[in-house]
Amino acid sequence: MDVREQDGAARRKSMPPRLGRSDRSALGRWFWEIDRVLLLLVVVLISIGLVAVAAASPAAALRYSGGNVSFAPLHYFYRQLIWIIVAVPVMVGVSMLSRPMARRLSLAGAALFTLLLVFVPIIGTEVNGARRWIGLGFLQFQPSEFLKPLFVVTLAWLLSLREHDKSLPIVPLTGLLTAIIAVLLMRQPNFGETIIFAAAWVMLLTLAGVSMRVLGLLALAALVGLILAYLFYPVATARIDAFLFATGETDTYQVDSALRTLTSGGLFGMGPGAGTRKFGLPEPHTDYIFSVIGEEFGMVACVAIAIIYLVIVARVLIKLLHEEDLFLVLATAGLVCQFGLQALINMAVNVHIAPSKGMTLPFISYGGSSMVALSIGFGLLLAFTRRNPYLHRSPYVVKWSGR
Repeated sequence: MDVREQDGAARRKSMPPRLGRSDRSALGRWFWEIDRVLLLLVVVLISIGLVAVAAASPAAALRYSGGNVSFAPLHYFYRQLIWIIVAVPVMVGVSMLSRPMARRLSLAGAALFTLLLVFVPIIGTEVNGARRWIGLGFLQFQPSEFLKPLFVVTLAWLLSLREHDKSLPIVPLTGLLTAIIAVLLMRQPNFGETIIFAAAWVMLLTLAGVSMRVLGLLALAALVGLILAYLFYPVATARIDAFLFATGETDTYQVDSALRTLTSGGLFGMGPGAGTRKFGLPEPHTDYIFSVIGEEFGMVACVAIAIIYLVIVARVLIKLLHEEDLFLVLATAGLVCQFGLQALINMAVNVHIAPSKGMTLPFISYGGSSMVALSIGFGLLLAFTRRNPYLHRSPYVVKWSGR
């Protein structure tokens, strides 16, 4: 070997390893098996969210500073940046789990956060009239946020057992579990999250092949439950009255302000930091960040964000068309539909076609619990949609590629 060949070999040895298709390390396998389009789309959402929180942060800081002059205008932006630094490695780590490990950790996590949900009314911290949080100061977290994706995977696992034994009372069992969660959430109160959990359960029952008679009875029960909630649950009564009847000027203040803010930017917005109506929004950095985006970046940006959510949901559902494992179909469809439903509800509230729910816009709204919990849920989604790129290749292609 001459000197040039020795130098070339030394340089190749000193270079960092590349993620080629021949790389069989854990990171290499993850990179080639992961749905990189989904990963890119969620990175785009996180980036948009960081810009949106920076735009909304001055309004939120002014509202919640309490006269504290040291409260920086970009206070919430800096905190969101910290949460992203925490959440992204969590999402990647969860997405690297094998499917059996992801399922087992989901079951254990669902049991843990359900237990914590029981203790929220006892040891929880009250914020904006609702007791949904556990912890002190900066370390507060919302158990229901973490429970959402883990509960979907748990329901998917239970319902997949029907494939092996139709006599198992799985449907009543999952209904009982969902009812327990709903009661715990209504005590906080958290009407919006209750709808998310119930909708996820019904959707999974539909995918699991439950009879139309059962689904019809559930639809009737849902209607009766909504009427009872309106009659005897003050939070539901106030939300429905404010949305349908608007009996006073302040009844629809939040959603009216959100719609005015969203449409004030026109097609292309007033420009970053140029919005003024956002200072009148009650929660500009969380529940109504979509309106802040509309004011400063325009309706075009809002439509683009809605399309990104739609593409994520559609891509995952299309990938499931050829999946034969019932658990994977239920878990993956449940996770992505829960994700899409949360985004849809938030955007519907901002455009005044749904009553206020107190629900964040996934990966865009400010929030530590929301960001980390969504990262866990999306990490599970990425783990369940991983595919071996060589699995369906013919032996001729494998032989040729090995030359």
